[in-house]
Amino acid sequence: MAASNGAKSTSKMGPKVLFYSLLLTLQYGAQPLISKRCIGKEVIVTSSVLTCEIVKVVCALILMARDGSLKGLAKEWTLMGSLTASGLPAAIYALQNSLLQISYRSLDSLSFSILNQTKIFFTAFFTFIILRQKQSVQQIGALCLLIMAAVLLSVGEGSNKTSSSGINPEQVLFSGIIPVLVASVLSGLASSLCQWASQVKKHSSYLMTVEMSIVGSLCMLASTLKSPDGEAIKRHGFFHGWTALTLVPVISNALGGILVGLVTSHAGGVRKGFVIVSALLVTALLQFAFEGKPPSSYCLVSLPLVISSISLYQKYPYLDKKKKKV
Repeated sequence: MAASNGAKSTSKMGPKVLFYSLLLTLQYGAQPLISKRCIGKEVIVTSSVLTCEIVKVVCALILMARDGSLKGLAKEWTLMGSLTASGLPAAIYALQNSLLQISYRSLDSLSFSILNQTKIFFTAFFTFIILRQKQSVQQIGALCLLIMAAVLLSVGEGSNKTSSSGINPEQVLFSGIIPVLVASVLSGLASSLCQWASQVKKHSSYLMTVEMSIVGSLCMLASTLKSPDGEAIKRHGFFHGWTALTLVPVISNALGGILVGLVTSHAGGVRKGFVIVSALLVTALLQFAFEGKPPSSYCLVSLPLVISSISLYQKYPYLDKKKKKV
């Protein structure tokens, strides 16, 4: 039944949604690679994350102006409502984005992309805790497959003396694997809180993007008062180490967030699952083409597990029997 519903929804995709899906696939697949190649090690993490948040705000405001929702914002928006809906997720996403920027530098593109998919598990966990959203038996099995793949890859790459990224195993573990896994936990929590806000507080996705980007930026600016990044900004300047290429991954990351909203709102989870699976394959191809690095043996074993997990998870959603009878 679920599979047939997914097939029907997929068959109804118009050219616009297919275009959005293609763009999101390329963005997902290329993001780890272009971040590694375009953001130098001397670039201050906080500066790239803050710039990305500013780009997100600009893009979201343009889209709100286009669909007419910006006009009525002054009457409906309140500071307390904004902080209640977006304050905590914003602070969480700000920390998550910083951890991802750190992880990019110490993992090869495919390993990063595979481990980053563990956010699906943590999103399912936190949506159950916060929203009591249940999972089907097939989805629980899919999540188990995902965790198996993540454990296999983490243990393998973290203990491998000849890491595929050419970095020593200790740095791979502490600057690559651990940050991306912690970021996945934070992503799951923030995503669940956003879902709660959209259901309970009735906030649109664009408005939440603006609110979270602004609040998250304020949190990051406050953190620079005591953080090493703050000291580096004072000493070297905000755009230390930047080149024209540094803007490419920053803009790509910001547009990716907008594309996720467009694909999800027009096509739902089935199409998004297809995008993620396709993006993992794109990442593997780009890594081999541009870095000359074939996937490690651990990636080759983990990748089919993750693809199977995502496909199963999206294909067999939980169906409430009570609602079905009604």
